[in-house]
Amino acid sequence: MKLFDVYPLFDINIVRGKGCHVWDDKGQEYLDLYGGHAVISIGHTHPHYVEAISKQVAALGFYSNSVINKLQQEVADRLGAMCGYDDYQLFLINSGAEANENALKLASFHNGRTRVVSFAKAFHGRTSLAVEVTNNPKIIAPVNDNGHVVYLPLNDTEAMKAELAKGDVCAVIIEGIQGVGGIQMPTTEFMQAIRTECDKYGTVFIVDEIQSGYGRSGKFFAHQYHGICPDMITMAKGIGNGFPMGGVLISPKFKPVYGQLGTTFGGNHLACAAAIAVLDVMKEEHLVENAAKVGAHLLEELKNFKGIKEVRGKGLMIGLEFEEPVKELRSKLLFEQKVFTGVSGTSVIRLLPPLCLSMDEADDFLNRLHCILK
Repeated sequence: MKLFDVYPLFDINIVRGKGCHVWDDKGQEYLDLYGGHAVISIGHTHPHYVEAISKQVAALGFYSNSVINKLQQEVADRLGAMCGYDDYQLFLINSGAEANENALKLASFHNGRTRVVSFAKAFHGRTSLAVEVTNNPKIIAPVNDNGHVVYLPLNDTEAMKAELAKGDVCAVIIEGIQGVGGIQMPTTEFMQAIRTECDKYGTVFIVDEIQSGYGRSGKFFAHQYHGICPDMITMAKGIGNGFPMGGVLISPKFKPVYGQLGTTFGGNHLACAAAIAVLDVMKEEHLVENAAKVGAHLLEELKNFKGIKEVRGKGLMIGLEFEEPVKELRSKLLFEQKVFTGVSGTSVIRLLPPLCLSMDEADDFLNRLHCILK
């Protein structure tokens, strides 16, 4: 049987990792400035994480959500204390797309509406509702294109106000920082205006923190730079440091109903053990603070590089926009300098390293990038 060929692949087989470094099957070491699409939060093969998963799978890897799983409540307690939303409710699933799917479904249950406001260059996932609010017609199949969504320009407050004033918008969904869209930043004025208008018209405010959350921005959630509290916050990527997990933080104004939402694998014992270990390491090693400190250093230094049109981001979520396509630059970084990075579109390099990236490793990357750009 052949694999369904939907991924363009680099001819590199990664077999081992530690911290912010990975190795291929030939023994070649690489500096990981991409973390597998922002998934690796505490670093590859952290010993506490490895031990926690090993112990849990040796005891019980999975049982259904029809019985008590005290690990789920432990995740909720730890997460609430760390992120500042301990009065919210937590629904655990398996991925970011599922998180957005369930948030949008819950919003529609809440107010009975069907229209959603999303934004230019938004990416929210590939399942039915999540892909419909994603601003990329190439990945929206006809069965998904149901006319529920209007895409507005990011940071256009007047356009947003006019759309919500129609009074029939179910939800506004926005990324804390746009990732696939090229590290585009919503302004504080815009985020606060969304909060105000949603309150005015009974619209649900959803912030997608799947890529920008879990400490990546230098705060636990990127929207916390703006002094607002959404009605729902969606999460995934960094939660399990590679173990599939997603979640929705849900305001107390939403009342749960038996059978309204559900999942087979979500919040399973092994996933919860991974999530608890991640929160342990984030707290003990001050990784949110580290992301803020090392990210600020990178942002400042990168602005001095010739050839970079614009540097955007917060913490360890950084976009480097160039005048020319970056395909060759990215290849040189990977194959000549042995650095993994990401891209957005044709002209943006994305940096999404593990949150444990040290100052020395950041400077190592800057030196390797300088070798390519000089």
